[in-house]
Amino acid sequence: MTATGNTKRKPWEVEDELWERIEPLLPKVERRYRYPGRKRLDDRKVLCGILFVLYTGIRWEFLPQELGFGSGSTCWRRLREWNDAGVWQKLHELLLAELRAADQLDLSRTAVDGSHLRAMKGGAATGRSPVDRGKTGSKHHIIVDTHGIPLAATLTGGNRNDVTQLLPLIHAVPPIRGKRGRPRRRPDAVYADRGYDHDIYRRQVRDLGIRPVIARRGTEHGSGLGKDRWVVEAAFALLHWFRRLR
Repeated sequence: MTATGNTKRKPWEVEDELWERIEPLLPKVERRYRYPGRKRLDDRKVLCGILFVLYTGIRWEFLPQELGFGSGSTCWRRLREWNDAGVWQKLHELLLAELRAADQLDLSRTAVDGSHLRAMKGGAATGRSPVDRGKTGSKHHIIVDTHGIPLAATLTGGNRNDVTQLLPLIHAVPPIRGKRGRPRRRPDAVYADRGYDHDIYRRQVRDLGIRPVIARRGTEHGSGLGKDRWVVEAAFALLHWFRRLR
């Protein structure tokens, strides 16, 4: 499935290098000896089906059968199974460790932000949005490293203030291995916009040994923080490139 020549890899195609990391993390399902039933569809094809739905935003039942990724219901069940097994968190921690080992992860400066999304079907993590005429919405909150690599994410209702997720995001950063010694969990500094301007949260961040760099409300724009914070906006753009995650 790796792109060759002038053939560009599609967003839902899983390249060999990534699959080599994912496959060992997937739960092993032994086929029954008696009454084995239909053979279980290949995990890699199902993963491609999951990514196809996430990228295009179509409903699960509309997954085209001619793609060979199985039915939408099969992909949904496998996604739930893998999620319950913690596959995605394990994969995230594995990739972060590889990046740190290769000196591609920089925790000297992190950035946090939230992004509002409409939630027309409702759900647990939703609320009346103050920025969308009171319509039901949710918020993605993420913290990224200096290069924009996501370290952790949370989901809340659209009515939650961004600053309420500052500490949960910092605490959600997993122990990052990849170097000798103790895993790294805390960044040196965290950058944020005026929505996070509360002295009580500044003190709580300092108590964790992290330097808060947060713009002050009531001051003129042009503080210069944008040149460091743009990476979190770029991370949101990539995240929401997968329409279903919006």
